[in-house]
Parts: sequence; structure tokens; C-alpha cells
Amino acid sequence: MVLDANWAVKWLTLCAQAMAEHRVELIELDRAIGDSDHGENMDRGFQAVLAKLDESIPETPGAALKMTAMTLMSKVGGAAGPLYGTAFLRAATAVGDAAEIGPSAWADALAAARDGIVARGKAEPGDKTMVDAWTPAVDAARAAADGGSEDLLSVLVAAAEAAEAGAVATDPLIARKGRASYLGDRSAGHRDPGAVSSALILRAAVGAAA
Repeated sequence: MVLDANWAVKWLTLCAQAMAEHRVELIELDRAIGDSDHGENMDRGFQAVLAKLDESIPETPGAALKMTAMTLMSKVGGAAGPLYGTAFLRAATAVGDAAEIGPSAWADALAAARDGIVARGKAEPGDKTMVDAWTPAVDAARAAADGGSEDLLSVLVAAAEAAEAGAVATDPLIARKGRASYLGDRSAGHRDPGAVSSALILRAAVGAAA
């Protein structure tokens, strides 16, 4: 199993399926603390990515990531478009023109994506944003890769599981960034929709490699 262009295409296809399947859930999560549009925006964005894949198949994972970045920036409204667009673009830059992504390169790509989100949104861990899913995912992937794991799937799984746990951990947090921050203490008790969609994306990466 390798993380090549075929894997990247499958990953993005599974991302689109996940956003369609969880569209209503993401809308409901965002209705509680945001604009109610996260599910609709993410579904529309990844359907547009699928349309791009129908037009042309990327030759490298980096090319697939860059195409996704450009598409999400142009098709996804609200804060999610620029944040996810920046994440995918930074990840594309990190992997470059490589035909395949190894364990360490995957960890590097996740770190670059997370750093892009932080640079764009100015959020930190604990602010109740998607950063709360990405940061533990980066840490878990790096620990698995640096631990000498040559099993790509285990590195992918570590990142996805950490992101999912990070999303759940946003429940009690008080939002300090974005529209949710306007609610103050009332934002506690609700899961951050961006953290959930981030976890879905990283779980789809596992599915593409399984």
C-alpha cells in the first residue's frame, strides 16, 4: 500500500462521500454555534472537487492536494473555504512533486496543513476550532512516524483517531474564535463543526488506504 495519486483520488472521493453523508449532522452542529452552513458548504465544496477529478486525474498526490485547495477556496463559503483551502495548499507544498508519500512525509503534510489553518485563522488549541482536531492529529502522526513505523496505515489511523478524539474534546470548551465566540459561555456543550469535518477528512484518508 502506497500513498500515491490513486490513493489521493480515492481519498478525495471518500471525503466527498463523507461530507454528503454527514451534511445534516454538520448543519445541526453549526446551527447551535455558527451560521448553519458548514455542512452545506463542505458538501458543495467536495462535490466540486469530484467534478474536477472527472475532468482530469492528478498525476501526483501534491497535484491532487493543490487542485483541492483551489477548488475549496472558490466554492466553499464562510470561513471554511479559506481555512481548508490554505490547509490543502500548504500540504501540497509540503509533499511537492513526489510520486508517493511516506509516513514521515504524511506527518509533515499534516503539520503544514495545521500550520496553514493557524496562520489563516489565528486560532490555538483550546479555542474550540478545527485546530483542536488537527493539532492532536499532527502530534499522533509524528509520534507514529518518528517511532519508526513503516506501516503507513498505522500512521494514518493514529492521525484520524486523534482528530476524532480532539473533535469530541471540543464539547466542553468555550469558543474563543469565530462566530461561536459571540456566544461566550453558551458555546460550551456543543461540538465544533470544523473539528468534526476535519476528523471526517482524516478518517477518509484511512479508508482510501485500507
